[in-house]
Amino acid sequence: MTDTPEPIRVDIVSDVVCPWCVVGYSQLAKAAKDTGVALDVHWHPFELNPQMEDEGENLREHITRKYGSTAAESQQARDRLTSLGAELGFAFRFSDDMRIVNTFRAHQLIDWAEDQERGQEAKLALFNAYFTDRKDLHDPEVLADIADSIGLDRTAAAAMLDSGDRTEQVRAKEQFWTSRGVTGVPAMVFDRQHLVTGAQGETNYARILEHLAGQRS
Repeated sequence: MTDTPEPIRVDIVSDVVCPWCVVGYSQLAKAAKDTGVALDVHWHPFELNPQMEDEGENLREHITRKYGSTAAESQQARDRLTSLGAELGFAFRFSDDMRIVNTFRAHQLIDWAEDQERGQEAKLALFNAYFTDRKDLHDPEVLADIADSIGLDRTAAAAMLDSGDRTEQVRAKEQFWTSRGVTGVPAMVFDRQHLVTGAQGETNYARILEHLAGQRS
């Protein structure tokens, strides 16, 4: 087992409605726990559907339209994700009426929370709100409630979302990552230099962490 006093920085580019981002992060977190390597995680915005309308779209219909998946293929994917999530301690609760929504406001909330050293808590709370509780992450009231649930000022969160003060900042961060070749998520950058894409599994993440920790010893 490796033990390093200095956490390894991991920048994760992700969307809050990306199930594989949940799986990838959960695998990474388990690998970190199993290897004893501490992480310093920072989340960065990526929108899977930047043109999504405010009212959103039925998730299954969206997947069919975007990827050409059949109903059977969609159900197989949901079953696989549900099983993987259960193994990792995360509850995916898909439903026929589940909707995919515009996530730009959610990214503004994470960005705001990051300034208060609550970015990690905000991201994980948003994952749970969407995939487990099936909340509408475009709804500013829902987002303000999530801010409150992690110990942030609900009124301040609501005011921030209403003002749009974070719009340019979050757009710039999205553009930063896409301009560097990030076209899909999750995308993880270890120690500001090693890019790893997709959910790689606990074993692979453990190897990465142990290798980076070993370079510091």
